[in-house]
Amino acid sequence: MKIILLANKEQKEELIATEPDIAAELIWPAELTSLQNDMEADACIDLLFGDTPERIKKLRQLQAKIIIINSVTEPLKELGPGIVRINGWNTFLKRQIIEAAGDDSLKKKAEEVFSLLNKKVEWVADIAGFISPRVVAAIINEAYFGLGQDVSTKEEIDTAMKLGTNYPYGPFEWSEKIGLKNIYALLKSLSEEQKRYEPAELLIKEATV
Repeated sequence: MKIILLANKEQKEELIATEPDIAAELIWPAELTSLQNDMEADACIDLLFGDTPERIKKLRQLQAKIIIINSVTEPLKELGPGIVRINGWNTFLKRQIIEAAGDDSLKKKAEEVFSLLNKKVEWVADIAGFISPRVVAAIINEAYFGLGQDVSTKEEIDTAMKLGTNYPYGPFEWSEKIGLKNIYALLKSLSEEQKRYEPAELLIKEATV
């Protein structure tokens, strides 16, 4: 199977721990524009996806049998057929389970692709934030509320969360790895319908500087 992977070095290393262990031909270009049209790959995984018509058009020109995009905040909506969206936030790609949403007709193919990368797929509803990103974004938001109220320092809150919950990262450490702008974008989107996701003022301030 020929798989095109559009990703930066960190994303690639998270998704594929040891490349010799994968049972597929992996194409890892420097950028999307360096690829020729009509490559007829079996799959294209775009972890650098930006929700623009131009990006989607270029991805379709590759004529991959399935297109898999990193789109945590934006549901599939009007992207058209042949596309699966996944939770491709930093730190989540390390897990054995990939959260994904897509049409039933694409599920078997997507599962086959990820099985070659030694991953399993957990299918969830096509909603903003999937499941894990919603939970983590809410935890980070609460940490910022606490910081804004002078409950403790970032370092102490991180330590308390790791020791108390056995999480791999503290909320502030996690926000740095994911990107605070990504956290803010998801919280802002979710808060339009559910006020409990309203971003903390300090989080907004740090995310928009």
